[in-house]
Amino acid sequence: MAQQTQDQTRSVEHEITVQATAGDVYRLIAEVRNWPQIFPPTIHVEHLGGDGGRERIRIWATANGQAKSWTSRRELDQAAGRIDFRQEVSSAPVAAMGGAWIIEPAGVGWSRVRLLHDYRAVGDDPAELAWIDQAVDRNSRTELAAMKDAVELAVAGDRLLSFEDSVHIDGSVADVYDFLRQAGRWQERLPHVASVTCEEDDGGLQVLEMDTRAKDGSTHTTKSFRVCLPPGRIYYKQVTLPPLLSLHTGHWTVEPVGDGVRATSQHTVLINPDRIAGIPGAGTTLAEAKDFARGVLGANSRATLGHAKEYAERRAT
Repeated sequence: MAQQTQDQTRSVEHEITVQATAGDVYRLIAEVRNWPQIFPPTIHVEHLGGDGGRERIRIWATANGQAKSWTSRRELDQAAGRIDFRQEVSSAPVAAMGGAWIIEPAGVGWSRVRLLHDYRAVGDDPAELAWIDQAVDRNSRTELAAMKDAVELAVAGDRLLSFEDSVHIDGSVADVYDFLRQAGRWQERLPHVASVTCEEDDGGLQVLEMDTRAKDGSTHTTKSFRVCLPPGRIYYKQVTLPPLLSLHTGHWTVEPVGDGVRATSQHTVLINPDRIAGIPGAGTTLAEAKDFARGVLGANSRATLGHAKEYAERRAT
């Protein structure tokens, strides 16, 4: 449902019915730290402060396949089941954007979730407005469907796997961070990377496409969006995934520890149950598939951390 006002502000509404209580749905939407694992367009969210009822957040997300970033203010009213949001500074072609999540009981154990948006295009350009229409419609439908799945399956249940690996480095935070950020040079620096392209904007938002070699010599292609936040954090979300996974997010962190630094790689993945039989093989259980994913991803991350260690320690001598 869409409406157009005389000042060229578009108002649209999307909705979905969820088999969960309104309270459970509200908590999922209110807690932004898990959004990258729940909402496919979301790459990363930073909480910038607030007092409980009001807060500021910065969001990195995709729209029509392009990565965008903006800062929003939110007003949370748990009793009313409503969360209002308004972008402080929008990213072109959006001139202004706001809306609300409204969660209402819809019978015993069911909820109705309405997602409202109002927005304008830069210069009230009709072509730009059409682009925003398409992005809002696609993202709203995707987010509502993903939110429904997340609530009803208790955030994917036992198909979800999170883990991390760390290494101590006798070097500087800056050198380790630079190695991890300069992903465009990984083909020459990391043996398991067959090819790589990396584009970065002025705000530290990267688009990374990479072919990675497996132990058997095969390669698989992934595409990720990365948010680089100096001095020591890089968050990423894969949008082109290996067949075994239906979700892969993670982050690199570099922090001073004693006379050196600790570098950590964190992964959160969701196993695709339809591909377990093919990878790593027929008869594989879910637990074995999770172990397989942990082994492959962990090995690549540990290799990357090992080369980052060599790079930083060599520069420290």
